[in-house]
Amino acid sequence: MRRFFQIYGLYLAWVVATVATLGSLYFSEVLGFVPCELCWWQRIFMYPQALLLGLASYRDDRRIIPYLLPLNAAGGCIAAFHYLQEQVPGLRLPVCGADAPCFTPWIDWFGFITIPFMALTAFTLILICLGLARSAADAADEPAPAGAGEGPPAGTGEWGDTP
Repeated sequence: MRRFFQIYGLYLAWVVATVATLGSLYFSEVLGFVPCELCWWQRIFMYPQALLLGLASYRDDRRIIPYLLPLNAAGGCIAAFHYLQEQVPGLRLPVCGADAPCFTPWIDWFGFITIPFMALTAFTLILICLGLARSAADAADEPAPAGAGEGPPAGTGEWGDTP
């Protein structure tokens, strides 16, 4: 599993960011849903990642991961706050205008899947993919333990081994 995310972690994060970006554009441009203030902030944190992760995965450049983690954390916090505004009536704050209220769910699949929930899921999946890609890359870059690889291979008859 570690090797899988080392190879495909950036690519999977790019796929999630691209699907989230295209889904957001579909909801607003095709279905005509008017994005609220919090939706725009989530877009600000998601849209650049589709491009940045695409370039990074094409170049296999993991140096971008530390810069994308805060984008996903901030976007995920906004999405979680937005989802709570929709689901918990007591938490509704006047952060959005009357033309596009933040607490009106445009879709409601299975009683809990709304657009902010999908955004939160996307930010979380990207965080997981980037975190695993980073830890897998860090593990691959770790130096071998002291003494590892020194001496003849086992079973060569040297240093007391018997063939």
